[in-house]
Amino acid sequence: MVAAGAVPLVLAIVGSGQANADPAQPNPVTHHDEGPQWPAAAAPNVMPYEGLQIPDQTHSSLQWSRQIPDKSYLAPVGVLHPPIPVPAVPPIAPPPGKFRFGDVQVDAPNWIDKEQSIQINDNSAQVEANLATFLDSVGMERSRSDRIAGQTVGTAAMGAVAGAATAAPFALTSAAVGGVVGLVAGLAFVPVGLVAGPALGAAAGAAVITVPAAALGAAAGAAVGAVNAFNAPPRVVGN
Repeated sequence: MVAAGAVPLVLAIVGSGQANADPAQPNPVTHHDEGPQWPAAAAPNVMPYEGLQIPDQTHSSLQWSRQIPDKSYLAPVGVLHPPIPVPAVPPIAPPPGKFRFGDVQVDAPNWIDKEQSIQINDNSAQVEANLATFLDSVGMERSRSDRIAGQTVGTAAMGAVAGAATAAPFALTSAAVGGVVGLVAGLAFVPVGLVAGPALGAAAGAAVITVPAAALGAAAGAAVGAVNAFNAPPRVVGN
C-alpha cells in the first residue's frame, strides 16, 4: 500500500524533472540526427564460424568427413601388434537424405527433426571412425579397418532393431503395468498427473524390456559383423 501510494509522487517528480530539463537543450535532436539508439546493435560474432557448406539434404555436421570408401579392394589381415599412435581416421559422410549406420543405410524419416538426424548420423560416423582408428593402430590396412568398422556398426544397428522388435510383445505388457502405476502415482497431481503419470509410467515400463533387448541385439550383431569382416577373403583391384 505504501509503494502504491508513492507511485503518483514518483511520477510527479519525474515529470517535473523532465519538464525542467527540456528547456535546457538549446538544439533539440532532429529526425535526421537521432544519435545512438537502444539496443545499439546485434551482438558481434567474436569467433565467426566459417565451415564448409554441407548440402541441406545431407544430415551431417562433420566438416572433415570423407566419401564412402571403394570396396573393390580388401587387403589381407596381416600381422597385428599392440596399439601404437596413428592418425585419426576421418568419419564417412552419409548419403543425402539417409541415416548411415556403418554399411547400413536407411531413409531419414521426415518426422525426425533435422538437428536430431544430424546428431544421429554424427554419432554413428564417429563411432565407426574411432573403431577404424583403433584397427589401424594394431596394424590393419585401411581397407580392412574400414570393412570391419563399417560392418560392425551396421550389424549392431540391425541387431538392436531385431532385439527391440522381439521384445515388443513383452514391452506392451510392461508398458501397460507401468501405465497403471503411473496413473496411481499421478492421482496426487490432478489434473496434470492424470495425463503425464500414465504416459511416463508406460514409457518407463516399455524401456525396462526394450532397452536391454536392443542392447543385447546390438552386441550380438556387432560380434557377428566383426567376425565376418575379419574373416572376409582379400580382394584385389578389379576382382
